[in-house]
Amino acid sequence: MKPLLWLMAAALPLAAQPKLLVNAKLDTRSAAAGLEQTLRPLVTAQPQPAWIAYSVPSTRVNLGCDYVRDGWSQPGVIHLEPPDHAAILFRVDGGAVERIRTLSPDCEIDAGNLPVHWMSDVKAAESVALLDTFAAQRERGVSRLMDGALAAIAAHADPAADAALQRWLAPGQPESIRLRVVSWFGPMRGRRGFDVLQKLISGDPNDRVRERAIATLGGSKEPEALDLLTATARQDASPRMRMQALSTLNRHSGAKVLNTFKEAIESDPDRQVKRRAVSALESMPDGEGIPLLIQTAKATHDNEVRKQAMTSLGQSRDGRAIAFFEEVLKK
Repeated sequence: MKPLLWLMAAALPLAAQPKLLVNAKLDTRSAAAGLEQTLRPLVTAQPQPAWIAYSVPSTRVNLGCDYVRDGWSQPGVIHLEPPDHAAILFRVDGGAVERIRTLSPDCEIDAGNLPVHWMSDVKAAESVALLDTFAAQRERGVSRLMDGALAAIAAHADPAADAALQRWLAPGQPESIRLRVVSWFGPMRGRRGFDVLQKLISGDPNDRVRERAIATLGGSKEPEALDLLTATARQDASPRMRMQALSTLNRHSGAKVLNTFKEAIESDPDRQVKRRAVSALESMPDGEGIPLLIQTAKATHDNEVRKQAMTSLGQSRDGRAIAFFEEVLKK
């Protein structure tokens, strides 16, 4: 199999093409007449396995490249600055799409000596509309094809992607689908994603969806995300939501976060919330929660909370925790 390092720049803008495509029987064609009307006949004309691919402007999230060697997934390209396009790939067999993948255009793409039909002149909104039709092809819950289609939609920078994802997030959709879609509204959807998560957290009727929204909020880069997490940890009427907010907060650091944990340990009316706050302190960045864990182990009058603090300190393997245990043993 001879690697085909073809000069796709002759047919495609530089930013739109994968940097390296190997072992591919490549042809290119334009989708200027319409993506769906170009792609559908191409799919049905493929009795044997093949790939159809194109690229669209992306949300500049680091998609990365995954390679599987000896059963282990290993990172490929590490982007210091995420690319501004994403490659959308459809695997076709027997005249039907069986899988959809989204990759960084910087990935080495090995097509396994299969035909690769690369499409240029693709409009992002048409791509979202096409992928939405594949997302609808499900039997029960989230199928592999649906999951791939939704992931591809989430990578689009086009506003049409927000509208499509929100339709799948509507309360009338099955819970399994809503839970999956919520996860795409963190770092991938920017400000619009934050607004959606805020609305879900404040009043969605499904507790599991609210819980997933709180967890997803931890990946948001919007400045208000931390304030919403701390407010949820302190004020939400549901102990379950307060616990999830505390679990999510331990990805962050700083005085505001530590004060939220301290307040939960000292004042929350629910013991399980207190214990969750204690356990979350162990994995704060740079061991920032260890001093408060030690303070809790020394000062709390709640035996269950003290036991949790001691367990978390033991699991941390932090030098300050070891010194604390040595001090305790000397007494």
